[in-house]
Amino acid sequence: MTFARDNGYVVLTHDLDFGAILAATHGLKPSVVQIRSEDVSPEVIGKLVVDALRQTKIELNNGALLTVDTNRARLRILPLRQ
Repeated sequence: MTFARDNGYVVLTHDLDFGAILAATHGLKPSVVQIRSEDVSPEVIGKLVVDALRQTKIELNNGALLTVDTNRARLRILPLRQ
């Protein structure tokens, strides 16, 4: 997370721990894209992820948590608040 933040990267993951880290630390960066699908093959989720990345480019550059599943994409702006 530190490396991604310091170098302006977005973390792309299938692991929900990265979103939990953002929530626990109230972090502003890096942005995280979580893929929530049992099948993460490009044929199943690839187009959905690419479309969501295109639609949320500005928010991801500024700090956001994007969750993508086979039904929808959900965007939350950082820092995460309860």
